[in-house]
Amino acid sequence: MTVRSRPAVTALAGLAAGAIALTGCSSGETAAPGPDDKIKVVASTSVWGSVAQAVGGDAVEVESIINDASADPHSYESSPQDAAKISDANLVVLNGGGYDEFMTQVLGDNPKPTVQAVDSEQEKPAPPEGEHAGEPHAGEPHAGEPHAGEPHAGEPHAGEHAGEPHADEHAGEQPAPPQGEPHAGEHAGHDHSVNEHVWYDLHAVHEVADKVAAELGKMQPAKAQQFEANAAAFEQQVAGLEGRVGEIAAAHQGKPVIVTEPVAHYMVEAAKLNDVTPPSFVNAIEAETDPSAAAVADIQNAINARQAVAVIYNPQTESPVTRNVRTAADSQRIPVVEMTETLPQGQSYVQWMDAQITALQGALNR
Repeated sequence: MTVRSRPAVTALAGLAAGAIALTGCSSGETAAPGPDDKIKVVASTSVWGSVAQAVGGDAVEVESIINDASADPHSYESSPQDAAKISDANLVVLNGGGYDEFMTQVLGDNPKPTVQAVDSEQEKPAPPEGEHAGEPHAGEPHAGEPHAGEPHAGEPHAGEHAGEPHADEHAGEQPAPPQGEPHAGEHAGHDHSVNEHVWYDLHAVHEVADKVAAELGKMQPAKAQQFEANAAAFEQQVAGLEGRVGEIAAAHQGKPVIVTEPVAHYMVEAAKLNDVTPPSFVNAIEAETDPSAAAVADIQNAINARQAVAVIYNPQTESPVTRNVRTAADSQRIPVVEMTETLPQGQSYVQWMDAQITALQGALNR
């Protein structure tokens, strides 16, 4: 896999921030929107832009920095124009967790109302090379999930049956693992519990919608109830998605899958599937390095031995290595399910996620 050039992203973001300073925008102060003005929202990717649009409705003007369905957001190189858009925004919505560093670099010089899917206190420094990226400290929650005892007020996690726990929160079943051990139910050596791809954690998406509604309500208090209602309607749609993932878990719990990158980890976990990707391969991917010849051989052998019923494939981080994995899966007649990082043109978050869940369900039913 091609190494993702995050240092380059950071450097270019710094240049972009400098360009803003030269144009006199370094104060970061943006005029507050009037009661009838459109609130300017800038999102790092079309995923979070779609969530913001669903909550803000006609009261917002949303622009997503990355909206190309074929782009790899990890290696996105920002421009001074991008930085200017961020500087002019009334509200910024970003992923966090090191995923969209170009946003945090610009915001460092331009503080403003911000909604971040991965809270800053949940972000972890990169571990030494060869260790799993982002292993949690004992007792810490999943990125994007609330701390213990902080569910949505008065209701179970949307999309779950009353009295049932959130996926991977099996109350009364198993205690939290000691520090350094994988979560219960995870494949040994595959601790993805701190994973920046939190838009596949449907509960985390609920929380982002709530936070966006709260921020917009502060800017236009007369419309606060409407923003809350929009967020509730959006969350009801996401609850339907959670219900569909629950159906997959009920029908296919424990079925083995292989991933070319843990982009959909949270959905795989919620569906109670067994990620059997060879540790040597996934460790290289998480460390953002090219897999070794041995790691490539390990995943090819796993495919040829038909150790999985489906391969989950991220076409936005495609490389010769991952293309060969896909070719091998096709030759073994193992279904390949594409799960991406940004929305296809013309689709909302809910439409996109629904289509991916349908594809996963179809592959598992084969």
